[in-house]
Amino acid sequence: MMVFTVFTLQSCAQSTSNSEAEKIKNLAISSVNKTDAEWKKELSAEQYYVLREKGTEKPFTGELLLNKEIGIYKCAGCGNELFTDEMKFDSHCGWPSFDKEIAGGKITTKEDTTLGMKRVEINCAKCDGHLGHIFDDGPTETGKRYCVNSVSLSFEPASKTKKEIVKATSDTITLGGGCFWCIEAIYEKLDGVKSVVSGYAGGQTKNPSYYETSSGKTGHAEVTQIVFDPNKTSVEEILKVFFTVHDPTTLNSQGADSGTQYRSIILYKDNEQKKIATEIIVALNKAKVYNNPIVTEVKPLIKFYKAENSHQDYYASNISEPYCQMVIQPKIEKFEKIFKERIKK
Repeated sequence: MMVFTVFTLQSCAQSTSNSEAEKIKNLAISSVNKTDAEWKKELSAEQYYVLREKGTEKPFTGELLLNKEIGIYKCAGCGNELFTDEMKFDSHCGWPSFDKEIAGGKITTKEDTTLGMKRVEINCAKCDGHLGHIFDDGPTETGKRYCVNSVSLSFEPASKTKKEIVKATSDTITLGGGCFWCIEAIYEKLDGVKSVVSGYAGGQTKNPSYYETSSGKTGHAEVTQIVFDPNKTSVEEILKVFFTVHDPTTLNSQGADSGTQYRSIILYKDNEQKKIATEIIVALNKAKVYNNPIVTEVKPLIKFYKAENSHQDYYASNISEPYCQMVIQPKIEKFEKIFKERIKK
């Protein structure tokens, strides 16, 4: 194993600031972009008032308040799946209440200081429609109460959504964001991730070694291949973590790690992953989360080559080493702070 200098210990430390990280976590990817005129045409007057103007329906008037059917609650504006019947409970507050959301970054939050108080507003991550607010007074183990306007939701009974509910239990995405030791250590802690393997991809050399890849002549990047349960996390959430724990604006480098093997890259397996990756990059640039434009490559995965065993689970196997303590640990701490509710139990 290589010997690290003080300079090298800074090599993988580059990542987003805490303020940038919070913006990324709560970013509305908004794959549904419509004009006010289009929304007014599609929504009822009450739906438009709540979803687009952040209004509140009168308590105890919503059609879904007392609904006990089995099924899925979706955003009334775009159909984004937000809650299931198992998450709903009666809070006696006058609006439908849920103790958690469907995993995968379906909902974004932002501070709301209207009405002379501080609250946390919840919005649909797909269309940025206003849903309601979230409070820390829930009666279940989550301690959360998602207080949602009934009119901002649509409901599909299980009889109609049965085929949709049965989803694949495994999916894969491959990411490169500098040293693969760092990226691997972080995703091993994200709830819903089944396995993370460090390796090489994006180049032309077959079966490259670590030292060949480090030369920059193979065209490969250091990457991690993430296998996850799409019922517990999502491509959107995985990419939000990705853009939080590395700097996607530095070309072919992360900190002192310099070379094409350290480039920021998303290697998608299908057009859906490509679409999501492209949308989140557009949204990040539009929101001006970073001072400079994102240079992350979005390319199809052709072939993934597993790295040598000494590079697998590096952090867990070498936790007391200076590199792990000074470089990887701060990234993990940032992840655990920003995504604290998404850490594996």
